[in-house]
Amino acid sequence: MSDGHDEHTSKQGKQIAIVIALAAGLSVLAPEIVATVGLEPRHEILFYLISLAAFFWALVVTWKLWQKTRK
Repeated sequence: MSDGHDEHTSKQGKQIAIVIALAAGLSVLAPEIVATVGLEPRHEILFYLISLAAFFWALVVTWKLWQKTRK
């Protein structure tokens, strides 16, 4: 493997980790955000759906990264 490939893989892994951390934070803090801002409960569901989409994206990108590094 070349250094460019290793740097790209490392950068992509860090990006996935950040997305997972932010999605987890959003899903945990969603009720507090909604209560603090005074939004309707449907906005809390929207935050959960955004978190779910981020987790799904991270899963797909992690799978692709794993497949790429297996070769």
